[in-house]
Amino acid sequence: MQPKTWMAAAGLAALTGCAPMDEASGPTGEGSCGADGYGSLVGAQLAAVTMPADLNARIIGPDTMVTQDYQPGRLNIVVDEDGYITRVYCG
Repeated sequence: MQPKTWMAAAGLAALTGCAPMDEASGPTGEGSCGADGYGSLVGAQLAAVTMPADLNARIIGPDTMVTQDYQPGRLNIVVDEDGYITRVYCG
């Protein structure tokens, strides 16, 4: 391979890493897991709420340890020490 061809190929390969990310691949808004539809639950007691069986959700209590991984399709439901929902968000 000629030096000019080799350098051009190397430069092209390096530039492919500079391509912009697809918008869909990054974290999205609160609607990506349906949190917007569950916002009315804030203030309700968790025990009195009925949710779909196939809902990808985790309940986060006051002393609950949670992972830091971001899953846009997961609904997080935060409850206080009395069992009342204080926050609903994706992640």
